[in-house]
Amino acid sequence: MPDDHSPALRAFMLIARHGSFTRAAAELDVTASALSQTLSQLERRLGVRLLARTTRRVGLTEAGREFLARIAPALETIDDAMESVRQHGNRPAGTLRVTSALGSFLAPVVPEFLARYPEITLDIDVSSALVDLVARGYDAGFRLGERLEKDMVAVPMGGPMRSFVVGTPAYFKRHGKPAHPRELARHNCVRFRFAGGGIYHWEFAHPAGTQRGRWFEIGVGGNLIVNDNAMALAAVHGGIALAHLIAPLVQADLRSGRLESVLERWLPPYDGMYLYYPSRSQVPPKLRVFIDFLKQRLK
Repeated sequence: MPDDHSPALRAFMLIARHGSFTRAAAELDVTASALSQTLSQLERRLGVRLLARTTRRVGLTEAGREFLARIAPALETIDDAMESVRQHGNRPAGTLRVTSALGSFLAPVVPEFLARYPEITLDIDVSSALVDLVARGYDAGFRLGERLEKDMVAVPMGGPMRSFVVGTPAYFKRHGKPAHPRELARHNCVRFRFAGGGIYHWEFAHPAGTQRGRWFEIGVGGNLIVNDNAMALAAVHGGIALAHLIAPLVQADLRSGRLESVLERWLPPYDGMYLYYPSRSQVPPKLRVFIDFLKQRLK
């Protein structure tokens, strides 16, 4: 009988996914040194180096990238088959890996979901980066409609969404309220940096005239750049700047009067959040119940 290489292959895939022996070892519940030996044995067996190791990081060699691209779909198929068999009797279980651009979008519903499905472990990575779900081993992702990966099954969640430009009453008392997006040039604005390094340009739509409904971008200025919405909101609460934030983050503050919004006629609703996942012949039960639960809770 040929040797079973699947543990070594799975170890390699996790090391490549995490870029770290330590994090991969923690997921497999083994020591990093044991995992290093497993990987070295696999490389000797193949006669080629799969990983480029330095003191600071672990990366894939060219051969490693090619090897990962070949084995990842096969391992995923095996995982799906095993989980499908395990879940006869309609008992969703296992680890569900999700990437989300907005942690605040999922946070309110996570406790109820886990209480309803205790055999599911949610592994949520909050990042603005656009990631390859299949290559990174995610089951699903959450993004705005215009930022979805190609060739994905997309399920709308929560319907159309709005954004608001917000500040404190004290800020507007000191600096006045802009009546047109171009007047933001006179204001201190919190800028958001995407994971890829680019700075978000604030988006608006013409409210009237021949350009009505057409979206355009404004490159605002300000002395604070963040990659976290909670930090941007904290700066706004501190009265030092304005921020362009989605409705779920600021609705409570707007209702209470703690924050005020401006330029609302320039900010119509737009395509909201989607859950998306790779097209498969069979959706794993853990993902199916997650989709159904969110569709119900995020109406």
